[in-house]
Amino acid sequence: MPRARIGGPTERQERIIVTPTRRTSPDEVAEPGRADGQTPESRARALVRQLTLEEKVGLLHVPTCYDSACPEGAKQTAAFHPGVPRLGIPPIQETDAGLGIANPCGLRKGDTSTALPAGLAMGASFDAGLARRVGAVVGAEARAKGSVIQLAGAANLIREPRGGRSFEYVGEDPLLTGRLAGAAIAGVQSRGVACTLKHFALNAQETGRTVVCAHLGESAMRESDLLAFQIAIEHGRPGAVMTAYNRVNGAYASENPFLIDHVLKHEWAFPGMVMSDWGGTHSTVEAITAGLDRESGEDLDDEVYFGAPLLDAVRDGRVPAARVDDAVTRILTVLIKAGLLERAVRTAPEPPAPGPTPPGSTADRPTAPGPPAPEPAAPALTAEQRAAHAREARDLAESGIVLLRNRGALPLAPGTGQIALIGGHADFGVLSGGGSSQVAPEDSMACRRDGLPRVYHASSPLAELRSALPDALVVYQPGGDLESAAHVAGNADVAIVFAESWSTEGRDHPDLALPGDQDALISAVARTAVCTVVVLETGGPVEMPWLEDVDAVLAAWYPGCQGGQALARILTGAVSPCGRLPVTFPRDIDQLPRPVMPDPASTTSDPGRPRHGFFQVDYDIEGSDVGYRWYERQGIDPLFPFGFGLTYTRFGYADLKVTDEDGLSAEVTVTNTGTVAATDTPQVYVTLPPATGVRSSRLAGWARVPLEPGKSERVTIELEPRILAVYDTALPGWRTHAGRYGVDLRTDARTTRLSTAIELDARTAAP
Repeated sequence: MPRARIGGPTERQERIIVTPTRRTSPDEVAEPGRADGQTPESRARALVRQLTLEEKVGLLHVPTCYDSACPEGAKQTAAFHPGVPRLGIPPIQETDAGLGIANPCGLRKGDTSTALPAGLAMGASFDAGLARRVGAVVGAEARAKGSVIQLAGAANLIREPRGGRSFEYVGEDPLLTGRLAGAAIAGVQSRGVACTLKHFALNAQETGRTVVCAHLGESAMRESDLLAFQIAIEHGRPGAVMTAYNRVNGAYASENPFLIDHVLKHEWAFPGMVMSDWGGTHSTVEAITAGLDRESGEDLDDEVYFGAPLLDAVRDGRVPAARVDDAVTRILTVLIKAGLLERAVRTAPEPPAPGPTPPGSTADRPTAPGPPAPEPAAPALTAEQRAAHAREARDLAESGIVLLRNRGALPLAPGTGQIALIGGHADFGVLSGGGSSQVAPEDSMACRRDGLPRVYHASSPLAELRSALPDALVVYQPGGDLESAAHVAGNADVAIVFAESWSTEGRDHPDLALPGDQDALISAVARTAVCTVVVLETGGPVEMPWLEDVDAVLAAWYPGCQGGQALARILTGAVSPCGRLPVTFPRDIDQLPRPVMPDPASTTSDPGRPRHGFFQVDYDIEGSDVGYRWYERQGIDPLFPFGFGLTYTRFGYADLKVTDEDGLSAEVTVTNTGTVAATDTPQVYVTLPPATGVRSSRLAGWARVPLEPGKSERVTIELEPRILAVYDTALPGWRTHAGRYGVDLRTDARTTRLSTAIELDARTAAP
């Protein structure tokens, strides 16, 4: 969202139960206690009764805050609202995004933050606990900078692997996306900052995102994209939901009554506020009656729809006053739950000491509270806290790096004499994605290409490998000259090529090829090197025409501010890779549901610009079969399947059992049969009966199992019941058909290790 126009048990066996807890406890979002027993909602309603209509409407629209027009005391961030001083409602500061605290274009001089790895790394970790911890890092740093609302929580499914924002998202599966996005949101909010969930819904591409109309039937939508959002809400309880730019089945997402009013607010009983994306509001009456509570980035809209036009619409009866009250109540409830009002009261200036009362004074009369102090930031982060946050970033990078190919090349053998690092600015750092999620940690570097800055985090794989392997000669070659690179590679024991593809908000990739001459570079190195390792720093899948010529491939995504250290630890074997692909890698674009993408020059992809080139995209082609489900349904063999990932050890599986007692669950024994400690991710996929019409299997649950060599665990994986159901619009709700359900224990979406089945009775559930 742009903010400005610019086997059996061994000697030891333990039991692990992995439960998909669907709702977080009330303390996941800080809700300050009240001696008078008032709830946040009742307190918000009491405040609303004291607001004038003008003050209410004033809370329902907000501009960007990126230039000299920002009010005094405001920081240059996504948005700033001055609050309502007379009622003690303090200023409201909002910041981007999900990978850390963004500082677009470096407007806040010297303001740096922990840069987390890409959202795809979180997806590749398959680790909800880690997602919550890194969410807490974002929340703590947002709070320390005075932010009240963090614009994080991206839960869009990757229907289009060429998408420019795919790197921000979790993956292509609704269960994985919902659980991990929800966990990250809960982490943000655990630090006293409200968090969004975005972009609701079907924002699957950047090309024409402000004009495209996404078409998808209701049942398919409920079983895929909407299910991801529903699960994320249940797990994360976000304070706000942000609508998408695009249209959905004819209506803009920001004024879509089916999505906002019917599904989100009524069926799911979402209690928070619904805000537009910046420059994503297109009407007054239609939007607010559809359920939109706030217009965001009003200066990017054609007019301030929730300003004077909304006042007029309330006064002449086109918009019920109760709808405005509801919107304001939702906004204030979010702020109260985040503790904003309490913090403002605690830091407000002390009133003057009482003195003699002059004749005729009104000092004994009740008066409205004075102006609140600005929202107080938490104390500045200590060096110890920053170091702890950096460790969390490194843990996520290590957990998210996926080993795709290994022919004995990794880990690097002890005593390796000379190692050549080639390309990707590996002498300086690691690449990051662009757009509103761009984070600038300390000492980052921007390289301007195509008029846009590409930021590299100062975490040098070269320096880290030299530190980890002090007896080896580790050299660097930029990779610009293929002949020179091949010569350096030929003189080394191992050549490691760092290949990159930069992704950013507002533009998609035209294809899945590595840009420039990088494919040729890898091939040239592979022809001369004794051993070739490729490290991919990309925002999504890429084609690999050189795959059979290299010895190892690592998908590192954008590994964040500790990416160099994480890569060095993986390459040297200090850590065994444990990431699993959260998105399928196709062999080429012809395997995609829509191989041809519209020309970006023919349409509008950025808000704040005149809209033209309206078009439609047909998601009914794959329907709910997003990603791996599509490939299975069509009988297509991708390059690497969803859920795939190698380690430096081997795992065995035994005794798969499925029960339907107090919920459906699968049990399996996992054994580390190798010689290296590592973490496994056994995945459970279900196949529905033919009567359902579902033609592909679905991920229903998984576990992360850390194991020492020779050790075993008995793991219980509880399965998500909606994955075994179809959405019946006539019911309406979830319908589980009676019949035989196949249950597979797999290591990825295509590799089955154990199989069983269970007979289920017919049942239904609410939407």
